[in-house]
Amino acid sequence: MKGFYQVTQVIKDQLLADVNVNAVTFGDITRIDLSKQTMFPLSHLMVNSVSNEDSILRFNLSILSMDIVNVSKEETIDIFLGNNNEQDILNTQLQVQNKLVQVLRGGDLYRQLYQLDSTPTFEPFYDRFENELAGWSMTFDIIIPNDIEIC
Repeated sequence: MKGFYQVTQVIKDQLLADVNVNAVTFGDITRIDLSKQTMFPLSHLMVNSVSNEDSILRFNLSILSMDIVNVSKEETIDIFLGNNNEQDILNTQLQVQNKLVQVLRGGDLYRQLYQLDSTPTFEPFYDRFENELAGWSMTFDIIIPNDIEIC
């Protein structure tokens, strides 16, 4: 049976296959020790809800993809870029999430019946946690066959 374990494991494996992800965590983000700098860049998976719709299960998921913002001690010359790597983080972590979307939309995961069934929304965040972090929060739906029968 495909279900909760399979969906979370498949998403975790796909994220870890990306060179811009060192670790994937799960659950309540406030319980993750974000002070461990060796685990960044990090993606964090949350299952928001699951709907039972006839022959499918619809998982509404959120993924936060983030990295530590490094601030240079050098004087700021370019006020658009600033003196940190925030734009680099936003660029690479959006690519991580975009790649996951494409694999769910028509790639290997789609063919394995883990299919995107919504338009993902991406929201940037800055310094949301105890470290100075930046990244993206993405929310989307995945549908999978509901293979439990009453007979």
